[in-house]
Amino acid sequence: MLRVSTNYELNRETLSASVTIPRINTNIDLLNIQRLPFFRIIISLGAVSDVVFDEKLKDYVPAVGALHGVAVATNSSWFSANSIVDEQDLAVQLTEKHVSMLTDEVSIVLSIAVEFGAVGFTGEPVEVKWAGSGKVLKVS
Repeated sequence: MLRVSTNYELNRETLSASVTIPRINTNIDLLNIQRLPFFRIIISLGAVSDVVFDEKLKDYVPAVGALHGVAVATNSSWFSANSIVDEQDLAVQLTEKHVSMLTDEVSIVLSIAVEFGAVGFTGEPVEVKWAGSGKVLKVS
C-alpha cells in the first residue's frame, strides 16, 4: 500500500522505536484501491512472551504474563490521499515498568500500517474499517 522504504530503529533495552517515512507522492507511492480521500500511518511496538506448558493447569501460559500482548501505537495526522506528504518521523515507547520486566523470553515487535479514512459527519476524517494494511518491520 505504501511504496516507500522506511528507516527504523528499535532499541530493546529502552523498549523504544522510531520510524522515518520519506516524502510520499500519493499518486505514485500510495496504493489507494478504494480511492478514499485520507490516509494516516500508524506504528506499533509490542511485546510477545514465549509460552510454556503449566502442568498444574494442563495448558500453555505466557512465560512472562505481565508483558504478553502489551502494545502501544502512535498515529500520524491524517493526510490527503491526493497530495505530496513531507518526510515523517514517528516514535513509540513502552513504559519504564515494562522495561524492568523484560527478559530473554519476550520478543519485541515493531510494525507499521497504513489506515484509510473518509469524511465523517463533522467534516473531519474518520477511519474506514477494513481499508488499510500493515506489516512487521522487526522482531527483536
